[in-house]
Amino acid sequence: MLYHLIRPILFRLDAERAHDAVTAMLRVASRAPLLPRLIGALYAWDDPMLAVEWAGLRFASPLGVAAGFDKRADLVDALALLGFSHIEVGTVTPRPQPGNPRPRLFRLPEDLALINRLGFNSPGMVAVAQALRARRSRNVILGVNIGKNRDTPLERAVEDYAATFVALAPLADYVAVNISSPNTPGLRRLHERAALEELLRELMRLNRNLAHPRPIALKVSPDETPEQIEEVVQAGCEAGVAAFIAANTTLAREGLRSPLANETGGLSGRPLAPRARQVIRTIYRLTRGTPPVIGVGGILTAEDAYLHIRAGARLVQLYTGMVYAGPAIARDIKRGLVHLLHRDGFASVTEATGVDAEREGVFRGQG
Repeated sequence: MLYHLIRPILFRLDAERAHDAVTAMLRVASRAPLLPRLIGALYAWDDPMLAVEWAGLRFASPLGVAAGFDKRADLVDALALLGFSHIEVGTVTPRPQPGNPRPRLFRLPEDLALINRLGFNSPGMVAVAQALRARRSRNVILGVNIGKNRDTPLERAVEDYAATFVALAPLADYVAVNISSPNTPGLRRLHERAALEELLRELMRLNRNLAHPRPIALKVSPDETPEQIEEVVQAGCEAGVAAFIAANTTLAREGLRSPLANETGGLSGRPLAPRARQVIRTIYRLTRGTPPVIGVGGILTAEDAYLHIRAGARLVQLYTGMVYAGPAIARDIKRGLVHLLHRDGFASVTEATGVDAEREGVFRGQG
């Protein structure tokens, strides 16, 4: 309720300035005496039927924060207090880079959406490593999303991913490989089979050399054709990835009402949900849930999260939803999920995973 009172004030600010103001308040609140306990009492809520396991990790619920919200890895403690089961920081590049010129983040309130052309603004892997070593919260699962620097030629992209992986994987619970941002020129060419196989082969080699290898997830674009997605899934499965993250932001603009709809960048939020769900369903049918799908895109309510899960997502993540719904979104979605699971006769969130994709597959003769 409080957020809905201050949101009009925040929305008068440039979207990125508002984000910076909110995250600064979150950082202060997470470090102040007594406030963390109060925040936890307000927002931390879980139910055993929401627990999920993946790659040897136990998640209190399927709901996490997508990459992009915390690029510097200095909000992990604050976001953990809000009740998310996992936080994916980044995208992190090897060297610091400022990203694209401002303005580069735009709210589309009429569509409950955002457009961003941030361009992998990152403090770099050294600064993120320092932040991860300094975090205090250990009761939340941490993912690190890695990418390449803008000025690194595509033929040397593997070197960037490898350097960031070596620096950050030991500090994370899992690593997400971002080959799908629309804001780094040429990056999506890494969806091509040969380039992707080379990248994954090197990361898997480095992973085997760790004292404790980490699950590696591959984040895919929603703008690829079904044939391209199948190629990516085949390459990922052959390489041994532990999950596919579906999906990144989209370049599509169909059906938008906002006057800012034609801004350059990747679209997230409510309009992305149907396309993200389609990609989730496609990957789930190809893998039968092994490796699983982490569903991202357009989650603002419990119903949104539930439909992603029924489409095949074992875990779900959000970012834009927090801009519109505020800090109580994790608590509210989790309570709503429990209600929906009870309504439909499921004993756990795992039982609901993929049920719609399975039914459609059988109907079409694919099951």
